Amino acid sequence: MRIAVIGQSLFGQEVYKELRKDGHTIVGVFTIPDKDGKADPLAVEAERDNVAVFKFPRWRLKGQALPEVVAQYKATGAELNVLPFCSQFIPMEVIDHPQHGSIIYHPSLLPRHRGASAINWTLIHGDKKGGFTVFWADDGLDTGPILLQRECDVEANDTVSTIYKRFLFPEGVKGTVDAVRLIAEGKAPRITQPTEGATYECIQKKDNSQIDWNQPAEAVHNWIRGNDKVPGAWATVDGQRVTFFGSSLVASGALPKGQPLEIEGASRPGIVTKAGLMLFGNDGKALLVKNLQMAEGKMIPAGQYFSSGSSAAVELTVEERAFALQMRAVWQSILTNVAEIQDSTDFFKSGAASMDVVRLVEEVKLRAAGCHLQNEDVYMNTSFQEFIQMCVRKLRGEDGEEELQVDYVEKEVNNMTVRMPHQLFINGEFVDAEGGKTYKTINPTDGTVSLAQVGDVDRAVAAAKEAFEEGEWGRMNPRDRGRLLYRLADLMEQHQEELATIETMDSGAVYTLALKTHVGMSIQTFRYFAGWCDKIHGSTIPINQARPNRNLTFTKKEPIGVCGIVIPWNYPLMMLAWKTAACLAAGNTVVLKPAQVTPLTAVKFAELAAMAGIPKGVINILPGSGSVVGQRLSDHPDVRKLGFTGSTEIGKHIMKSCAVSNVKKVSLELGGKSPLIIFSDCDMDKAVRSGMSSVFFNKGENCIAAGRLFVEDTIHDAFVARVYPGFFLDVTYCESVSVLCSGFFFEPTLFTDVQDHMYIAVEESFGPVMIVSSFKGGDVDEVLRRANATEYGLASGVFTRDISKALYVSEKLNAGTVFVNTYNKTDVAAPFGGFKQSGFGKDLGQDALNEYLKTKAVTIEY
Repeated sequence: MRIAVIGQSLFGQEVYKELRKDGHTIVGVFTIPDKDGKADPLAVEAERDNVAVFKFPRWRLKGQALPEVVAQYKATGAELNVLPFCSQFIPMEVIDHPQHGSIIYHPSLLPRHRGASAINWTLIHGDKKGGFTVFWADDGLDTGPILLQRECDVEANDTVSTIYKRFLFPEGVKGTVDAVRLIAEGKAPRITQPTEGATYECIQKKDNSQIDWNQPAEAVHNWIRGNDKVPGAWATVDGQRVTFFGSSLVASGALPKGQPLEIEGASRPGIVTKAGLMLFGNDGKALLVKNLQMAEGKMIPAGQYFSSGSSAAVELTVEERAFALQMRAVWQSILTNVAEIQDSTDFFKSGAASMDVVRLVEEVKLRAAGCHLQNEDVYMNTSFQEFIQMCVRKLRGEDGEEELQVDYVEKEVNNMTVRMPHQLFINGEFVDAEGGKTYKTINPTDGTVSLAQVGDVDRAVAAAKEAFEEGEWGRMNPRDRGRLLYRLADLMEQHQEELATIETMDSGAVYTLALKTHVGMSIQTFRYFAGWCDKIHGSTIPINQARPNRNLTFTKKEPIGVCGIVIPWNYPLMMLAWKTAACLAAGNTVVLKPAQVTPLTAVKFAELAAMAGIPKGVINILPGSGSVVGQRLSDHPDVRKLGFTGSTEIGKHIMKSCAVSNVKKVSLELGGKSPLIIFSDCDMDKAVRSGMSSVFFNKGENCIAAGRLFVEDTIHDAFVARVYPGFFLDVTYCESVSVLCSGFFFEPTLFTDVQDHMYIAVEESFGPVMIVSSFKGGDVDEVLRRANATEYGLASGVFTRDISKALYVSEKLNAGTVFVNTYNKTDVAAPFGGFKQSGFGKDLGQDALNEYLKTKAVTIEY
C-alpha cells in the first residue's frame, strides 16, 4: 500500500522502517519541526531514504484545517495514514481522506485511559494490566473503533520508562505493523469502543504532579512512578520544589538508620539513608526513592541529599585531560547546534534527548574501558564540567560510592582475628532480614545470622533483575566482567586463611583440607571461569532446505537473567564457587541461598565481591531455610534458572515447583551411591589408599563418595586387612548397628559382607562409612550389573592394570563421572554431574556455562 506516516520519535522511526521492510511504499513522512537544529529521528531516517518529509508546525489554526497543509498532504496520494506516536492534532480532512482511512497507536487498553498521558495513568491507578491499542483514528478523542489490542502485566515497580522499553515500544511497533498487514489483507476489524470503563484523565504536567501525602504508601508510590521521568512528581522540601524519581515499595520491618528530612504536607519526616530517601504514606507504610531533582534542575542520588555539592573538584592528570578533550569532541558531535562546548554547557538544555544519552554512555565506554556509566549518571551530571568530574572519579574509583558498611562478629581463633558479616546481602548492602529475624549458628556461638524471609527474597530478586536489565553488569564488556572475577579471585586468595578458618568453624572441615580444597578450589574456579567471559560465542550453520538458498544462520549464546542458586553444607564455599562463577561468567545475576547451618563463608564472600567492584544487585546472599528462601526462589516468576545441589528428595520438589511457576531452567546435582570396583590385578597399595580416600575424604561428607566398594573375592580379605584390621563390624551378625558418635562427629566405620538388598547398600550414607562387598573374579558383567543396580548415577570408579578391562568398565558404568585407578580427582576444567536420580546438568568445565546460557538462532535471507 501507499502509506503516509504521521508521527515522531524513535517509535515512529521503527514503525516506518518495518513498514518499508513489509514492502509498503511510504509516500510521505509528516513529523514535527527540527528542535534546536536537530531533526526528529523519523525525519532523519526518511531523509536518508530520499522519502518526502514534511515538518508542519501545525495542521490547523483556530480549529480549522490549513488549506495549504491539507493540499500538500493530499498530493502524496496516500491510501492509508499510519500515526505512530503522533503528538499533533490532525484535521479530519486528512484523517478521512485515504481509501483505507487512518490508524493510530495509543499506549493504553482503550477505552481505559484515553488522553495524552495514558501510560502515566496506567501506573498512577495501579493497574495490574497495561498494553496498547491500535484504533481507527477519530477527531482526537481516542474514541474510534478498535482494530488491535495487546496487553502485558504491570509490575509493582514499573515506571513509564520500564514498561515502555519492555513492552509498549517493541510490541507496539510489531502491533502497528501487524495492523497494517490486516488492513492490506482485508481482515482488519472495527470494534466499537464501549463507554463502560472509559476514563478521560488530564494531561500530566509539572503543575499538576504535586504529591498528595494524605494517602497510603502504595498510592504515593504509584503517583511517583506514574510521573517518572516526565513530568516528575514533586513536593516542597526546605522551601524549594524537589522532584522524586525511582520509587519502590519497602517491605515492612525495622527502619534503617538515616537523617530525618521534613517534607511539607507529609504525615511524618522522610529518612535519608544510604539506599535513598524513605518516604511514608498515611498508613505508616514506606517507599524508597533513588534520585532527586533539585529546583535548579540538578539531579542527585537521594541518599546524598545532605552531602550534595560538598565534594571539591579533582585536579586532572595529563591522561585525564586527554580523555576530557576526547569527550569534549563527543559532546560537540552530539550537540551540533552548539558553537563551542564550554565547561558550563548543559547537555539537556542544549537539546540532547534520551537517545543522545545512550550514545554518550557508549562513547565513554569506547574511550575509557574502566568507566561504566548508567544513564542516570548523565542525568545527574548535566554540565560538561560535572560530567568530566564524574567520569574521572569513576576511573579513579572515587565515584562517591559510600564505603560498604559491615557489622562484623569477631572471633580470635587460629592466631588471627576473624571478622564475619552476619546479615543478608542484598543489592550491594548488608541488611537485616525482614522483621529483624535471626537464627543461631552452632559455632561460633557468640553470634547470630539474619534469617531471610519471603519479602527479602523478593527484594533480592528485584535487585538482581534490575542489575541484569538496567544496570552496569548487563552492559559490561565481557572482558571487563572477566577482570572483575579475576579481582574477586585475588581477594579470595588474600583472605584464604580467614575463609578457611570460618569454613572450619562453620562446617567442621579439617583446616588444612578447608584451606587446600574448600577455599583453594573455589579460587581456582573463579579464575577458570573469569577466563571464559570473553570466549562465549555461537556458531554459523549452513541451512540447505530453504529456497532460494541464500541464507545465513548463526547462533548466539545469551545470559538467562536472574538465577537462583541453592547449595549444601558439606562444601559451603566450594559449592558456591562451582555454580556462581559459571553463572556470573555467562553474564547473569544471582540470588544465592547457602545452607542454613553453614552460611558464614557465603556472607564473607559477599563482602569480598563488593570489595572487588562487582556492581550492586549482581550478587545477593540470603541465609535462611529451604522451606522459605529455597521455595520462594523456585516459585518466583522473575527467576529464570535455578541451580541446586542437595538431596534427591528436595531436588524433585524443586523441579516440580520450577515447572509449575514459570518453567524455569533447572540443573540438579543430587544424591549418590557411587560404586568402586577393585579387581585383583590392581595396584593394591594405590587401591587401598584411594579406596579409603574415596569414602573418608572430607569426613565422608562428599557427594561422590564411594558408597559401596566391590572387591574381587581373591583379594577381599587382604584389602580389608590393609584398610584396618580391627576397624569393621560384620553385618552378617547385625544389619542394624549402633555406630559410635562423639558430639556431632561420627566415627569412621566399616561394614563387610554387605548384601545388595540391605538398607546401607541402597541408601546414601553421607558420612565416614565404608561398605565392602565381594564379587567373583572373571565375571565382569555381573559386577557391572550390581554396580549399576541403583537409581543413582553420580560417580564411579575402577581399579585394574588391564587397560581393556578399564575402558570396558568405564563404558558400561552408568554414571556421570568414572575414575580409573584414582578417585575424587575433580578439576575446574572437567565437567561434573550425574545421571538418573543423581540429577542432570553440569558444574565446572565449559559444559557448566551452558547451564547459564540460552541459545538463540538467527536466520537471514540475502
